[in-house]
Amino acid sequence: MNAQRYTVIGLGGSGLSAVNFLAAQGHQVAVTDQNPAPALADKLPSGVMRAFGAIDGQMLLDSDCIIISPGVDPRIKAVVDAKQAGVRVISDVQLFIETLKEIDQKQAKHTPIIAITGSNAKSTVTTLVGQMAANAGVVVGVGGNIGTPALELLTIAGLQMVVLELSSFQLEHIYDLSADVATVLNISADHLDRHDGMADYLAQKLKIFEGAKAAVICQDDATLAKECQQSLTKVAKIITTASQSDQPADFSLAQMAGELVLCHGQEVLLNANRLKVKGKHNLLNALSALALGQAVGLPMTAMLDTLVNFKGLPHRCEYVDEVAGKAYFNDSKGTNIGSTLAAIDGLGVVYGEQSLALILGGQGKGQDFGQLADEVYRWANGVYLIGADAALIEQDLLGKYPNLADRLHQVAILDKAVVLASQSDAKAVLLSPACASLDQFKNYGERGDRFVELVKSL
Repeated sequence: MNAQRYTVIGLGGSGLSAVNFLAAQGHQVAVTDQNPAPALADKLPSGVMRAFGAIDGQMLLDSDCIIISPGVDPRIKAVVDAKQAGVRVISDVQLFIETLKEIDQKQAKHTPIIAITGSNAKSTVTTLVGQMAANAGVVVGVGGNIGTPALELLTIAGLQMVVLELSSFQLEHIYDLSADVATVLNISADHLDRHDGMADYLAQKLKIFEGAKAAVICQDDATLAKECQQSLTKVAKIITTASQSDQPADFSLAQMAGELVLCHGQEVLLNANRLKVKGKHNLLNALSALALGQAVGLPMTAMLDTLVNFKGLPHRCEYVDEVAGKAYFNDSKGTNIGSTLAAIDGLGVVYGEQSLALILGGQGKGQDFGQLADEVYRWANGVYLIGADAALIEQDLLGKYPNLADRLHQVAILDKAVVLASQSDAKAVLLSPACASLDQFKNYGERGDRFVELVKSL
């Protein structure tokens, strides 16, 4: 860490952690934010220069290194100018990686890094792997895009392993991650307002494999699997997963005596009905977690014990309750089409064709909801449309299947959707909106909490 003058762009949680870390190391630190009054400004340590209300371009040019927060678009002029002037721009995660390597070198040790990204399910898999490591008695730090900023993991006494969830925004400014094992769980259209199309979005995701010693690759998406393999060096070990036993894979699902089981090669590990989380997508998440854990030597017994006791994360296809014979699932975190497709397909396989009452809607972010039509047509008993883009969703679905009209219901608000869904013939009710929530709620968490309240009141 040779640079002495650092500027942090963006005073959110990760930005504040970077300021605190750099100041504690004795560096000259400045922070700039477009917000004229950032909420965390009063938590800044003394001696830190600050420029709020706009990104201070001169402050950036005067820096030796810039730490850019993931929420800041690097295409803004001040950042572009700084890069062109030769100022190094990195993420807080890159700073963490470099610092961890320095510590390991001084202490003659190695701290394994497990790196996880994807359009969907990365928080679930990250949490699972972290719990698997903890259950195996490993002192593990879990952070990055999930909960704890990466730099704060350095404060964990006796840190033995790191599990990082990484977004495309963070990966954009990470270089030569050199993870012990890395994965891109899946890919679907998201954040295209920030990236220059799907090719750029995928390119940022694939940076997770730079210098990786091993990679976990799902065979279900042949195109993504090929892209992942092409991003790896020849020395990287490849561990594969698949949802079908007829796809050769290290970890797979298989039918045995009419029941679904998780397998490692030819060995049956666990009956799927022992898991508290439901749906094929959650079983694929379990396989990915097992593969990642195996790559860093976690014992299988501890990993399987974790899977059996894992209840899932709030708002991520979370089982809420069963009321009058109907199961209710809160997937409010399903804010894009790819996530909702996974939830519909995963639960549809469990409950059967035309078995789901599906609640969709909110702010559509310019997505083509016709991509949901096939799964909706197959698995949905009824679709209850809420929020700002309800009419657009209906139009896109009818554009592919006009005879879906009798299954589509414009209901405007979540409260009405839950009541009507509860009165339907569906076996399960799924809130998986495929949309942002800000038209009617503060965030997806508030939307999911409201859904849970409504279910409990039935």
